[in-house]
Amino acid sequence: MSSDHLNLARPLESPISTAQGTSLAPVRQCEIVELGACALSDLIAAREVSCLEVATACLDRIERINPSCNAVVSIRDRDEVLAEAREKDAMLACGVRQGWLHGIPQAIKDLASTKGLRTTLGSPLHRDSIPSRDALFVQRMKRSGAVLVGKTNTAEFGLGSQTYNPVFGTTLNAYDRTRTSGGSSGGAAVAVATRMVPVADGSDNAGSIRNPAAYNNLFSLRPSQGRMPPEGRDPHLPSFGTVGPMARSVEDLALLFAVQAEDELWSQPAQEQTSACFRERLLRDWQGTRVGWLGDLHGYLPFEAGVLDLCRHALRSFTDIGCDVEPVSIDYPFDQLWRDWIVLRAWLTGGPLAGRYADPAKRALMKDEACWEVEQAMRLSALDVFEASGRRAEWCRTLDRLFKTYDFLVLPTAQCFPFDARVTWPKEVGGRRMDTYYRWMEVVIYATLAGCPVINAPAGFSRDGLPMGLQILAPGHGDLACLQLAHAYEQVAPWCSIRPSEEIVTTEEQTHGCACA
Repeated sequence: MSSDHLNLARPLESPISTAQGTSLAPVRQCEIVELGACALSDLIAAREVSCLEVATACLDRIERINPSCNAVVSIRDRDEVLAEAREKDAMLACGVRQGWLHGIPQAIKDLASTKGLRTTLGSPLHRDSIPSRDALFVQRMKRSGAVLVGKTNTAEFGLGSQTYNPVFGTTLNAYDRTRTSGGSSGGAAVAVATRMVPVADGSDNAGSIRNPAAYNNLFSLRPSQGRMPPEGRDPHLPSFGTVGPMARSVEDLALLFAVQAEDELWSQPAQEQTSACFRERLLRDWQGTRVGWLGDLHGYLPFEAGVLDLCRHALRSFTDIGCDVEPVSIDYPFDQLWRDWIVLRAWLTGGPLAGRYADPAKRALMKDEACWEVEQAMRLSALDVFEASGRRAEWCRTLDRLFKTYDFLVLPTAQCFPFDARVTWPKEVGGRRMDTYYRWMEVVIYATLAGCPVINAPAGFSRDGLPMGLQILAPGHGDLACLQLAHAYEQVAPWCSIRPSEEIVTTEEQTHGCACA
């Protein structure tokens, strides 16, 4: 692994103890932006650092780093953000703390509605759209005290695991500015990895929160389906998409998830919400835990050379904490499952885009992949959807049977390492042609179809210094168990703490004007 690409995070020195007993570094002896969300939250609550100092450090960081990677967009006016931070400090001075996120800067993915703050969906059709309300999870984050500094860049309409669009351009990888950040939550991943924000939200349909986390050495959680309330459609219809958190540590990941999902752990008053509230819940004995390694599904999935070897090496971290890891072979018609996925995704993705597609002027401004989704949906009958749904149910039953033998299942998060940022999507992986714009991410659909919780955990780096991730799947509604295993894994996997080098420069051509071809 080349030191030109990577360097270890600087250790914090001279720890102090807050009122909650958490060991933290003095703020004056380290950069605020280097601290995780839990550490920042505890420092703010203990009045060891002000919300104004944190907001100022965040905005300064964005100003310095963002031009080289294009992760944060629609940045709010600096004076407005600092005024809001002062209000948070004034509340603390009066003994009022809104919650765990009080005074923590946040940038919301540009697919989610933010009241009074431009939300473009990465589409020229919504270039100037300003919502009148916040998405529900954004409301919850604000109620917990978050300070919004802007939005994070996304793929147009969230389609594809490559973050570029004609409104803001391309978001570049935190570890190699010539490579993709992944997507569609690429802006969020790069903003967290480069320390512009401590944690971030993302959303996931076909790996949109898992892929960019894998490509930027982060943790992310796609929660159990239904754990986050649906918005913008009939709540009784099924959905593949869900909101989730992204962070540099599992502890931060768990606490942001608790806010987004309004987890019952926050039974105590806001004044008493500290990282210690959740820390004990992440601890567990792993002796005898059975982990099944799905790998390439017995040769069904193609992978770029090096991906499987890297992930197999990462499996040793599970054995280090006491788990029993063994390969699993599933006898299942995966070709048919893929065809069913195409049907169900087109129904759920093409439908919401159909109104725009119907207008020729708007259609001309939509990316080809969005038009393709609508055209796929238009060919479907109700019977097509009914039959595909029935076969999806059989896949869910198959995984349920597996989870009676194995406590967790693990497989790679992506089938190739981060690719050239000028490429829209890989046309070939492992010598096999990719026939759709997301076929190269087929490895993520199995958790999506099953609706089970899945965490991306860093799996290490290629010889060229490119990150990769592992998916950790747990049975339905086993979100806490998934977080617990990822937390234990994090403690013994040294690559989780490797941060990007800051000695990376880029040109405006690389980040702006949608350079993909």
